Amino acid sequence: MKALQSALETVFGVSGSLAGIDFAGRTDPWIMRQIFSRFGIEDTRENIASYTDGYIAALPGILANSGARVLPGVSEILVRAAGHPEVAQGLLTGNLRRGAETKLRFHGLWDYFPIGAFADDSEVRNELGPHALRRAQGHWGVDFPANRVWIVGDTPHDILCARAFGARVLAVATGGSTVSALAAHNPDAVLEHLGDPAEFWQALGA
Repeated sequence: MKALQSALETVFGVSGSLAGIDFAGRTDPWIMRQIFSRFGIEDTRENIASYTDGYIAALPGILANSGARVLPGVSEILVRAAGHPEVAQGLLTGNLRRGAETKLRFHGLWDYFPIGAFADDSEVRNELGPHALRRAQGHWGVDFPANRVWIVGDTPHDILCARAFGARVLAVATGGSTVSALAAHNPDAVLEHLGDPAEFWQALGA
């Protein structure tokens, strides 16, 4: 949010609050269009491209001064998944690929994800699952039945994204949604946090 706000002023000379815009679980282009609508910026391909470049340029400085951190348990889970003979690990995110890479490289996590699906593939989050499956099949050379795929996310949009292509979903209340709010969308499993990796693997049945 801070990087988007910085780019708004740098690229368009516009200052103002982004409060109230629904960021959680949305794709970057969708968010940008909401910002354009709020501030009366013309929604053109050129403006989206310029704003994207400004946002990506602002991210490193924002990250360095944000106090952002990797949540407990996440690194341990990623390390085990990367070395697990029966787990193929990818990234499905509403971030643009350049933004996702900038954020995850900052925290030393990018290399855990050999494939991914990003907002570059579709502005509609529920369309990202098939892109991830196609890349996973191409990378590992095997089929991945959707019912053996798990999406791990912290918003109702992540749950809906998983259901859109028949995947299972583990919801984690480390974002803005509570356990009860996530449970209302009927995920296959829900956890309060990932601080206990054993609990995570148990939820996935692994």
